[in-house]
Amino acid sequence: MNKGELVDAVSEKASVTKKQADAVLSAALETIIEAVSSGDKVTLVGFGSFESRERKAREGRNPKTNEKMEIPATKVPAFSAGKMFRERVAPPKS
Repeated sequence: MNKGELVDAVSEKASVTKKQADAVLSAALETIIEAVSSGDKVTLVGFGSFESRERKAREGRNPKTNEKMEIPATKVPAFSAGKMFRERVAPPKS
């Protein structure tokens, strides 16, 4: 599902126009991106959490030359699925 299809589904479920659904979805995504990039954690109960994580510096190899290289430390965005989301995707086995 791409963003256009998501906007269509949201507009149908929420009984709003596609333009309104697109505006709300875009604003929500932009707000999450701004919060995570400034170091905040965004938690949507039942859905999941967005946060930035530190990735340590490490040694890697150039696949073409097999030469060792240092990969610098960096921050990366991360998502952790909430309990309800995980159970919906992979129901617990009885």
